[in-house]
Amino acid sequence: MALHIKRGSLRLPLSVDQAWEFLSNPKNLKIITPEAMDFSIVSGAERPMYPGQIIEYDVRPLPGFKTRWVSEISHVVDKNYFVDVQLQGPYAFWHHKHFITEIPGGVLMEDIIHYRLPLGFLGDLLHPILVKPKLDEIFAYRTKKLTELFGTLD
Repeated sequence: MALHIKRGSLRLPLSVDQAWEFLSNPKNLKIITPEAMDFSIVSGAERPMYPGQIIEYDVRPLPGFKTRWVSEISHVVDKNYFVDVQLQGPYAFWHHKHFITEIPGGVLMEDIIHYRLPLGFLGDLLHPILVKPKLDEIFAYRTKKLTELFGTLD
């Protein structure tokens, strides 16, 4: 099973405090997730983000396939970065780092995701056909929504 990497970045005209306030609130994930994914938080978003936090949600990554996703916030460095790790869900492995860096006029938001697909060789065959395009679509939607909400520096 291959280890895949997804990277993304976005420059926003926000202060570090504003960016952190939005991105570190698990409830805001629904805002930046495509509606077709039918995302809903089940539990774990009652408090501000902290290391060890378990967040459980339902999501429909593909039409006709709804799943429970359970993430742990494994690392948090206030106003700098946080890491979420899938404990249960559609991936064999999911490790997502979110970075916020101050730049002239705003912030640079960066995502680095390492992931493995289930189903071994079959999962790897489906990656370029199904999984990578879906992740690209999700991140394009997030970029669009964040730009609509906050503008852009680009």
